[in-house]
Amino acid sequence: MTMSITKTMLAASVAALALLSTQAAEAKGCIKGAIVGGVAGHYAGHHGVLGAAAGCLYGRHRAKEQERQQQQQGQVNGQGRT
Repeated sequence: MTMSITKTMLAASVAALALLSTQAAEAKGCIKGAIVGGVAGHYAGHHGVLGAAAGCLYGRHRAKEQERQQQQQGQVNGQGRT
C-alpha cells in the first residue's frame, strides 16, 4: 500500500511539473497525452508514470505540430488575397 501511495505522489508531482513548465497550448497536449499514456502504461505492465511522462512529451510535440500547420495555412490563405 505504501508503494502505491508513493507512485501516486510521484505521478502527481510529474504532472504538476509538466503543467507548470509548459505554455497553454502545450499543456493541453501534455494533459491529454499524459492521460492516454498513463492508462496505456498501466495496462502494459503497471508503468503508468512512465507512460504518462511519455504521453505528455508526445502530446506537447503533437500540439506544436498542429500549431505550425495552422500558422502555415493562415500564411498561405493570407498571401492568396491581394
